[in-house]
Amino acid sequence: MSTEGAAVNFSELVNKNKQTLARLKHSPQLLLHRRDGEDLVLTTAARAAQDRTVVSAATRMLAAMARREPGSMELLLDVLPDAFPWVRFLPEHDTHTFALELVETMRAADSVGNTASVAQMLVAWQHTAEVHSDPELLAALTRDRGEDYGPVPDRRDVS
Repeated sequence: MSTEGAAVNFSELVNKNKQTLARLKHSPQLLLHRRDGEDLVLTTAARAAQDRTVVSAATRMLAAMARREPGSMELLLDVLPDAFPWVRFLPEHDTHTFALELVETMRAADSVGNTASVAQMLVAWQHTAEVHSDPELLAALTRDRGEDYGPVPDRRDVS
């Protein structure tokens, strides 16, 4: 069995559905390219449930390890650069904050069965690391601009 999915045009699924769906017997997923929209991934319900079970188990194990021993957070901080090389650009305090937020966001996302918040959080932290990796950009974004103009009004309240 292939570990990577096959790819076809969405029209192939519509026009040759039995032959196209038969590909799922040999591949865990089928990437459907769409001309007028975002590509889709098709998989079996059993495979989706398996993937969800694996992600949930890994999340629960990571969260449990992070809470168990006093040294476990140090271990997590030690392995983060292997999983996310860009954390090397974060200040030490931010790396610790990232680790805590990662574990807690993963736990919360697992509890509702939706990992979108984890993906969003990872992208946000990676962008933060990118800013820290560029001294000129960091200086420009952290420079005191003087007067604070207060909170930005909610766009729904502006006519």
